[in-house]
Amino acid sequence: MLIKHWFGSLVNRALALVILVIVLSAVVVTVAGTLMSRGELESQAEAETATIVDLVANDLDEKLFRRREILANIAENLTMSEEVLAARARILMRREVALRHLFSGFYLINAEGRVIAEYPEAFNQVGLDVSQRGYFRDTIQTLTPVISQPYRSFYQDQPAVMITAPIFDHKGRFIGMIGGATLLSGQNFMDRVGGVRIGKSGYVSVVTRNGIILAHGESGRVMEAVDSGNESVALSMTGFEGVLRSRNAAGDEVIMAVSQMAQVPWFVTGVWPLKEAFAPANRLVDNLLWVLLAVIAVLAPFALIVFRRLMNPLNVLGNQLTERHLGVRTTPVDVFGAREIRQVAETFNTVMEERDEVLSSLAEREAFFRSLTQSAPIGIVQTDVLGRIEFVNPAFEKITANNGHALLHKYLIAGVYEEDRGMALREWSSALREHRVFHGRFRLKRSDSDQPVWADIMTAAIETPEKSLGTITVVRDITHELEVEEALREEQQRADSILAVLQEGVLMVDTAGSIRYANGAACGFLGNGENCEDHNFFERVTIEDDARQWTSADFLGGEDFANLYVTLRNLRGEEFDIDLTMLHLRKGHKNERLVFVLRDDSERRRQEERLSWEATHDTLTQLMNRRAFNASLAKCLGQAGRQESDSVLMLIDLDHFKPVNDEGGHLLGDDLLKRLADLFKESVRQSDTVARLGGDEFGIILPACGLAQAEALAERIRAGAQDLRLEQGGKYYGVTTSIGLTAVSPDRDGPREILARADQGCYIAKAQGRNKVIVVDR
Repeated sequence: MLIKHWFGSLVNRALALVILVIVLSAVVVTVAGTLMSRGELESQAEAETATIVDLVANDLDEKLFRRREILANIAENLTMSEEVLAARARILMRREVALRHLFSGFYLINAEGRVIAEYPEAFNQVGLDVSQRGYFRDTIQTLTPVISQPYRSFYQDQPAVMITAPIFDHKGRFIGMIGGATLLSGQNFMDRVGGVRIGKSGYVSVVTRNGIILAHGESGRVMEAVDSGNESVALSMTGFEGVLRSRNAAGDEVIMAVSQMAQVPWFVTGVWPLKEAFAPANRLVDNLLWVLLAVIAVLAPFALIVFRRLMNPLNVLGNQLTERHLGVRTTPVDVFGAREIRQVAETFNTVMEERDEVLSSLAEREAFFRSLTQSAPIGIVQTDVLGRIEFVNPAFEKITANNGHALLHKYLIAGVYEEDRGMALREWSSALREHRVFHGRFRLKRSDSDQPVWADIMTAAIETPEKSLGTITVVRDITHELEVEEALREEQQRADSILAVLQEGVLMVDTAGSIRYANGAACGFLGNGENCEDHNFFERVTIEDDARQWTSADFLGGEDFANLYVTLRNLRGEEFDIDLTMLHLRKGHKNERLVFVLRDDSERRRQEERLSWEATHDTLTQLMNRRAFNASLAKCLGQAGRQESDSVLMLIDLDHFKPVNDEGGHLLGDDLLKRLADLFKESVRQSDTVARLGGDEFGIILPACGLAQAEALAERIRAGAQDLRLEQGGKYYGVTTSIGLTAVSPDRDGPREILARADQGCYIAKAQGRNKVIVVDR
């Protein structure tokens, strides 16, 4: 509350604004300077870190290269026999004084991997077997100088790196190697790498690409696995080289530079905390904050004094405005002070003069309104902005059976029937908030009866551009009207209920085709869901029978009809078989109507089609039965004389089908028959006829096929049937086929003779051992 009171003064607000402007300006300058300085510092820090890392990597590469070359040169000078090498090993080691400054220890190792000489001898490594060491195996495999991966040495288990060079005799045969070991924890060039610093807390590390630390400038860790969960480290292990942002183990953001080494699969990383790299920029921000505080301390008191002097005339004007509003002052307020204050005083005086004129005019209009509403036939109610009644006319008193004086200053909403009051209040409030006229129907209480009266009510706000003055409400008694409407609605609902439960679609259209009424079933036929009124019936459907497509003119000009079997197709592409009835209402008059009754005839037609199909097809294989096959054969025989090529009849008798039924069961046998039926249908043309003539006997009619082509087709069917096998219980079941072929001749033969010839071919095929195709000539 104290802060709110303080900001209630314009002087204090102006002072706060000045301080805010100063602070924002300082913040903008500080942020801009910090961002620019941070960007420059970041570039410099990245360049410095990358330079140090590159120098360390290059220095390590140079030192490793030099040591490897020195060992290679020494190995070349040791060319001798293996026996001489073993005899002079210690003398040769003592003679290599230069190696003492380059390695922590160096060794002569024979071809079997035994150390035969060392320096210093205090390491006691002579006689040890190093044949399983990685550096020994790599040197034998490559026969070239090798820089090893880090390993744990035999000397006190200390981590080390070995550089080796192979030694050959005069015949070029490998006789051993000379190796120089560098202890990673000793005082040598690797230890000096860990001592390199970037700034105060930045450090350098050396890591192998398989994740083993060789030197760590921060913790001094050696021969430990690096944290491969760190994305930056994992990226460096894949060969990345460059500068990136990362986080250290403590979660602090750091600059990390990576340089891959050339001599070995190692990389050097340099880490510099961003906090230290950006320290100069942070110090600059601190200095700017102190300067900002000093500026505020000097300017705030000065600005407060100036603003108070400038705002004094406004305080005087405020007091006079209060007196004028309370009626203490009847004269206009004084006009003085700065230009803005004088303008406020002049405007206030003008508004007060106009207000007095408006109040006088409103009093005159109110008197006219009251006299006009006294004789109005509908109820009129005026309320204030809170909804309290200020005026009612005699018509409203009659509607509610109340005395006008008893209603004054009561809330209008209190006269609404209790069950409707919540709804009325919500809709009234919503309309007034949205500045629109409210129109609704609800019940009002009567003082002389417990029965409410239904009223049609319209309410509008009385308002000026500046504010709302109240509402004016017009009330009309509609109780008798609603009773008449309810009676009509009940009759309509009774008719709609009867039509809605009908399975038949009933709709009525005018002469233009516009639907004036339709029940749910009719809308379903038209594809319109539940409501299809006002759509054009003739545009939404097409109606066809066997003879023609019906048009709107056919219906309008024709007579009434019943039970016309037609097909109805709607705009959604749905088709219905319909039993159609049509009636004319007021035919020839202006308001002529057509009534259509649509009965779904689909089930009856589907039943006929199903019975027809079952009479001509085998239900198991879906092929034609013998009856349909004989009809097709007779038709083919009648057309055979008009074809260039002979038509052919093929009879197929299954071999060994009974064992399939007996051993595998009838279900397996049925499945095999269906699979064979599919094979036969897939093998022939669409114009060919395939039928099941009996239990395991099939027939195929091949119109205009030719006997040679039919014989080739029969061979394919025979081979396909032979390859068809069904597995059940680990055992495979199948059949072969005996096929008889004969040409269809219209000259001398009838269907019986043709069937007999083809059947004879089946018998011959079985007699010859089954699984054959036999052609029987005419």
